[in-house]
Amino acid sequence: MQDEYRTVARAGTHETEVNRSRFLCALAPAATEQEAQDFVARVRKEHADASHNCWAYVIGADASTQKASDDGEPGGTAGVPMLQMLLRRDMRYVVAVVTRYYGGVKLGAGGLIRAYGGAVGEALDSLGVITRRRFRLATVTVDHQRAGKVHNDLRATGREVRDVRYGETVAIEIGLPDADVDTFRAWLADATAGTAGLELGGEAYGDA
Repeated sequence: MQDEYRTVARAGTHETEVNRSRFLCALAPAATEQEAQDFVARVRKEHADASHNCWAYVIGADASTQKASDDGEPGGTAGVPMLQMLLRRDMRYVVAVVTRYYGGVKLGAGGLIRAYGGAVGEALDSLGVITRRRFRLATVTVDHQRAGKVHNDLRATGREVRDVRYGETVAIEIGLPDADVDTFRAWLADATAGTAGLELGGEAYGDA
């Protein structure tokens, strides 16, 4: 697994104009290829009267799924430049749709490539980018007496507390970078006089 990846901070749209043609770039995070395709379908429906709705998406932290469409523009002048811009910015789990309303001036192949790639780049700058890092899920089990202090200490040291479950003991689920596991285990033993348990789970990604 990749240690980290970047994705768009939020869904949104940014508009640019090139030689009287309007280019609206809609960007959104997409966890799966199906989510990306659903987003493309929604934008196409919303802008059914547009000259073109070109799209590109990258799914997977290792960019394992990459697809793009020129939607009627000359081959390689729209979807591919959009995809290349996403990859150049190290974007993952993201979908982009650039809607073009033709303004009456032909841009030529070079102009289209710059316009479509540029629309994605400007939209990324406008909406912002976040980094998500790989971490290991871990569950701390501790007695009720110590649970409050451990919970507060975890938050105070910047650990992301993902879930707290109360039973005979208290189970606190957190995310830990792999490199921190041994240090954290020692800290936990010290903080709870060796009474807490630590169980490591699977891996996931979270905000850096």
